Amino acid sequence: MIDRLDNTLDFATKALALRTQRQSVLAANIANADTPGYQARDLPFAQQLTRAVGAMPSMARGVDLQLTHAAHIAAASPRSQALNLLYRIPDQPSADGNTVDMDRERVAFSENSLHYQTDLTYLSNQFKWMSSAIQG
Repeated sequence: MIDRLDNTLDFATKALALRTQRQSVLAANIANADTPGYQARDLPFAQQLTRAVGAMPSMARGVDLQLTHAAHIAAASPRSQALNLLYRIPDQPSADGNTVDMDRERVAFSENSLHYQTDLTYLSNQFKWMSSAIQG
């Protein structure tokens, strides 16, 4: 039963985590808009989500917990995956080498925020649906 709940929520939680990471990358781009030589980065969301969802069954084990008693349950923490950040190619490079295009960054930031809220609403509705299924 727990496996079904985990599988149902797995996709939404991974999407939400990646949206959070992408928001941080976009915020860093905006914060460094005036920094000479700063290279704008972005997270290829669809590619990273496919990798995160597909990698779980074959993912190598992370840190094993040390068992000090026979009644303890063996567990391991999952190994984290490195983000595959890409550099943005500027439409019109600046003289100081900065590749941040504020219009593009604002649009990407707003779009990612909207998708984050949508994913959060979906996850919330899944919890409500499961709760009503358990109670009913």
